[in-house]
Amino acid sequence: MTMIAVLGNGRVGGNLAAALARAGHEVTVADRTPGAAAAAAGTARIVINATPGAGSLDRLAALREELRDKILVDIANATTDGPDGLPGDLIYPGSSLAEQLQEALPETRVVKTLNTMLFPVMTSPATLSQTPTAFLSGEDPEAKQTVHELLTDLGWHKEWITDLGGIRTARATEAAILFVPHLVRSTGFTPFALTIAR
Repeated sequence: MTMIAVLGNGRVGGNLAAALARAGHEVTVADRTPGAAAAAAGTARIVINATPGAGSLDRLAALREELRDKILVDIANATTDGPDGLPGDLIYPGSSLAEQLQEALPETRVVKTLNTMLFPVMTSPATLSQTPTAFLSGEDPEAKQTVHELLTDLGWHKEWITDLGGIRTARATEAAILFVPHLVRSTGFTPFALTIAR
């Protein structure tokens, strides 16, 4: 059992929190109540960023002390909205939210994952008709191994998980969000994930 704090109580955060609790972890979900995020992060070993990506950097940078020596699992994508409310463009072109978080939180081990799929797939990857891929980006091998084990608790087979390397590789997976509005307009909000076919 691991103490996990999920920052963000929307559909993404709620879905992850429920699945991790079913897997036997002790999970706290922090909403926007003043002090809730700090309290949850301060007592957890792993913190999951499920906040809207456009505001994640400011929210998490304010938790620098609470996040010290913790693993921060960043699943958000930082984008501006297009006219239809779907992702329109990247906030950090030539970089990524994960890189910005790692720079702002040098004593926190940031791992990027689960940001290349619609949220139901994060906790039910086997429901897709084809094998999905979950990517890992981060500087700390031990932190990535811990997150790898967390993904297996969510139903991800080890052969479905690909370690891309350092945190700089997150800019590639974050850029994949630009596929989403086109896919949604074409097929609706049908669960999907990017995958590597070999």
